[in-house]
This record gives sequence, structure tokens and C-alpha cells, in this order.
Amino acid sequence: MFKNFRKKRLDKKLRRKLQKITGFTFDTSTKLVGEPIVDIRRGATISIGKNVTLNSQNFGYHMNMHSPLKLYADRENAHITIGDDSRINGACIHAYERITIGKKCLIAANCQIIDGSGHDLSFDNVENRINTSGSASAIVIEDCVWIGANCIILPGVTIGYGSVIAAGSVVTQDIPSMVLAGGIPAKVIKKA
Repeated sequence: MFKNFRKKRLDKKLRRKLQKITGFTFDTSTKLVGEPIVDIRRGATISIGKNVTLNSQNFGYHMNMHSPLKLYADRENAHITIGDDSRINGACIHAYERITIGKKCLIAANCQIIDGSGHDLSFDNVENRINTSGSASAIVIEDCVWIGANCIILPGVTIGYGSVIAAGSVVTQDIPSMVLAGGIPAKVIKKA
């Protein structure tokens, strides 16, 4: 009984802490497992739907999770949306522009979902590359998508309804609905 009381008290404390983050909204039904890293800058926003699980705790998860869930929106008007009933486990979701994750999605541990390149190629002046901030292109992950562990989802990609991305894949182009895709770069392996 004491353990359950302590857990509820810690959960309330974490919820109060997250509610103080400007631009971060989540529903009372959001399940927090461990403490996520939430970093919002320059008027960006992050919206979490109903009954979403945000897992940042390695203990009790079926595989090794290398770090807590990280939600990072760091450019002006950047936005991350996570739809109802989705489960996100120890991934990094980094929006320069917009990342939309649909309803009932499963995102396994150690995935990297980033809609920006970090730096420009700058082949005309490579010495200045370090001073560039790169471009961005929105990512859309439609409803009921399952992304396996250790995947990388790159800028400008749409993953269609119901599709599965095999563990360890790098998604560089759009994936249609209702397929299994995998590899580096990810390609359709099987259609429904």
C-alpha cells in the first residue's frame, strides 16, 4: 500500500512539473512511465492526445531502452502532435517544423524521428557548415502504424495507415498504407 501511495504522489509531482512547461499540453489520461525529457523553445508546441503512454523507464520494458523519451520542438512554430491511444517508448522525437503521429501508433525504444537535417550541406563553404541550421520537412505517421526498435525516420516522410516498419530500418521516403517495410533504406517487403 505504501509503495502504491508513493507512486501516485510521484506521478502527481511529475504531472505538475510537466504542466508548467509552456506549450506542452497533455490529457489527464496520459500514462507517464518514468520522466520524459520535454524541451520546447521559441514558441513551439507539443500536444499529446487522450490515453497516450509516454514510456521513459527501461525497467519492465521488453528490451533495452537506451534513454528516456525525448520530445524536442526547437524552432519557431514547430509542433509535435501525438494522437489518442498511442504508445511511445524511449524514442527521440525532434521537430524543427512539424511531426504528426496518428492514433493507436506503437513506437518502440531507441527510435529517432527528426524532421530536420541539423546542418546545411554547404559544399560551397564547408568551413561554415557548423554555423548552419539546416532545412526541415514535416513527417506524418498515420494512424495504427507500428515502428520497430532502433528505427530512424528522416525528414519529409509519410508512413501510411496500418504499416509496420521493421526494427533497425532507416525510412528515407514515403511508405504506403498496410505494408511491412524494412531495411536501409526502408523498402516494402510485404503487402497486406
